[in-house]
Amino acid sequence: MTNDSLPMLHATGISKFFPGTIALDDVDLTLHRGEIHALLGENGAGKSTLIKCLTGVYRRDGGAIMLDGQTVDPTSTNHSQSLGIGTVYQEVNLLPNLTVAENLYLGRQPMRGPFVARRAMNEAARTSLKGFGIDIDPAQPLSTYSVAVQQVVAIARAVEMSGKVLILDEPTASLDLDEVKLLFSVIRQLKSRGIAIVFITHFLDQVFDLCDRATVLRNGQVVGSRVLKDVSQRDIVTLMLGRQLDTAPSAAKSAAVGAPLLQIESLGKSGMLDPFSLTIRKGEVVGLAGLLGSGRTETSKLVFGAVRADSGTMKLNGKDISVTSPRDAVAHGFALCPEDRKTEGIIGDLSVRDNIVLALQARQGWLRPIPRRKVDEIAEHYVRTLDIRLANLDVPIRLLSGGNQQKALLARWLATDPDVLILDEPTRGIDIGAHAEIIALIGRLQQDGMALLVASSEMEELVAYANRVIVLRDRKQVGELVGADITSVNIIKAIAAETRHEALQ
Repeated sequence: MTNDSLPMLHATGISKFFPGTIALDDVDLTLHRGEIHALLGENGAGKSTLIKCLTGVYRRDGGAIMLDGQTVDPTSTNHSQSLGIGTVYQEVNLLPNLTVAENLYLGRQPMRGPFVARRAMNEAARTSLKGFGIDIDPAQPLSTYSVAVQQVVAIARAVEMSGKVLILDEPTASLDLDEVKLLFSVIRQLKSRGIAIVFITHFLDQVFDLCDRATVLRNGQVVGSRVLKDVSQRDIVTLMLGRQLDTAPSAAKSAAVGAPLLQIESLGKSGMLDPFSLTIRKGEVVGLAGLLGSGRTETSKLVFGAVRADSGTMKLNGKDISVTSPRDAVAHGFALCPEDRKTEGIIGDLSVRDNIVLALQARQGWLRPIPRRKVDEIAEHYVRTLDIRLANLDVPIRLLSGGNQQKALLARWLATDPDVLILDEPTRGIDIGAHAEIIALIGRLQQDGMALLVASSEMEELVAYANRVIVLRDRKQVGELVGADITSVNIIKAIAAETRHEALQ
């Protein structure tokens, strides 16, 4: 017999170390029966590592886990499921070519002799899903249904196999508002059954609509656990970002910028980013602020054509332009340094020289190779100008430090002499010295009349160099700060503005 006064799950002192890194440092997490508990934190805070320790993907280096009053030690995901802990990820981990029923009962199909009892399996699946408010034909392939329905099928499978703790990792990231409403109704049903639910998301509106409590991680440590009805979104954002609001610096801004260069009207993509309008002037830095998942990267990719918009128009110097691909963007004088430089930026096995001239050569055409002497001149110029530290130009770029890789990526685009430079997290993962150099470079480019669109999670950076800051939340623009109004305090206030989706109630 279970003791309802005990937590469903009580993890204490969870620690996990990797070479040179403390991923989790003495983390505690308590989940109560019938509770929806948000696990929050910026990228790298330790959320995924904690979940992997709780579900046996990682062997923890310290700490203990109690489940339903008993000490447990999950050694694999299958083991954790057998104990009662199930996980559903953003990317549904099912087999779309199989039927709904086959996915729901995969590995535990009802049998009649040596054969699967399909009629009984389909009826059981239909009954199970009706319990979640889903009335569909379970004999149809899973791929015929929406992502939201597939999420419900994954949840139903996890609950039937586990039934005590359900971990939902970014379950709404690919859903529209109606699909989120459907999923929330399912989650609330599970809460009423007494299941303890962990809800991981970057959408704070959804956290406050759905969850009872939140635990916030930062740099591998718990920085706070709060009952959500007793706090504001601003309180939670402050915990996540680690800023004291009353000590945030302020900065005055000059409005001395040039004529409009790029005019964007109602640019958007359904399911990814709400339509937005934006004008960037010559010599202006426009910052994009918001929490991870707010739409900063999506904005950058839409402007550059790396993701094709399904609405909106763009003008450059007053003339209509079409940007449906990065090739179009480069031809119009755009440049993009992406957030993930290792997978979307550098080509690791190519030399620093080849990486620097890559965009310029692509724009000129591969049938018209740039002479080797010119290539060397360009590469050497930017190595000197940006102080890229390397043994020689032939060294593979993957062997450079993160800061030097980032500067080489900047050199690639500066070599094309762009009119519009888009920087997505330009200082992420680099050392302090390179950080300062890149900030100084942004200032010099601004003074030279270049237009910059900079997405950054570092508020102090935006305060330092942005003429305007566009604030995003839940994949839409929610505010704009100009000049002296650009402060860390005001950015946080705009991010955490109290607006809730009443339709999700």
